[in-house]
Amino acid sequence: MSEWWIIAGLGALWLGWQIVWVAPVPRQLRRGDVPRAEKGTAAAFNLFWIDQYGWIGLSLLLLGALAIARGVL
Repeated sequence: MSEWWIIAGLGALWLGWQIVWVAPVPRQLRRGDVPRAEKGTAAAFNLFWIDQYGWIGLSLLLLGALAIARGVL
């Protein structure tokens, strides 16, 4: 059973890393000047979804690392 945890964890790590590579870190975690847009515009909608994509990538990285740790320990 532990092999499956490791395999699933590696898959989640791989996918999470690909997402983080393509999408930047969410604006909530950045320092300094971050892009902003007026509410209700297409630019604001795009920024929202890029942030969501970044959160998904970070979540997959974390879950992958936890699954690998679960499989190893």
